[in-house]
Amino acid sequence: MKLTYEVLKQDEQVRAYIESGNKTLKVLGFTEHSFAHVCYTAETAARILQELGFDENEVEMVKIAGFMHDIGNMINRKYHAHAGAEIARTVLEKYKVPYEEIGTIVSAIGNHDENSGKPANAVSAALIIADKVDVRRSRVQETCMEKILADIHDRVNYAVTRSELQIIKTENITKIRLCLDLDLDFTPVLDYFEIFLTRMVLCRRAADFLGAEFELFINNSKIV
Repeated sequence: MKLTYEVLKQDEQVRAYIESGNKTLKVLGFTEHSFAHVCYTAETAARILQELGFDENEVEMVKIAGFMHDIGNMINRKYHAHAGAEIARTVLEKYKVPYEEIGTIVSAIGNHDENSGKPANAVSAALIIADKVDVRRSRVQETCMEKILADIHDRVNYAVTRSELQIIKTENITKIRLCLDLDLDFTPVLDYFEIFLTRMVLCRRAADFLGAEFELFINNSKIV
């Protein structure tokens, strides 16, 4: 069977590994890294490549990479990108994906983490952006408001009431713009940068790799 994003979403092994990783992260106090996040990442990364004119094969590869990019969380959060790349390789080989495509997908997964990765190809660059811009209230897994406010990651995600990724193309330039509405009653803008600065820098590098500029707007004001 030829591997596609739709086929992969039904793979029991992959689904079990993603869910296992998210359960572990929930216990450790992390935000949601389950199907909502991986599907958002896959489909947003695909939209980026589509709108920038990349071919359908690269679009399909980035959807596959996006769905499996956090699969390594079932082993450990630290080095999850590297562990996930190796797990993904075994899945791709099971479906007899061409070796060249395996290399592209595995490289994208292995390079998506801001602590150790950088854009290595178009698939990797789109994956980085889609992953890092997924900040939203519904990613908070904690239900106790006192605990949400005490944890900066939960607090910042909970404060985001709107998140929209725009791709703006003009004659001279393409801009990849993240627009956030941040409820300042929950957290100041500075808290967002305390945890997301390195991720936004990586998004800028990824956008540059794709021949675009990265912009960040918070509450309708341009920040970057």
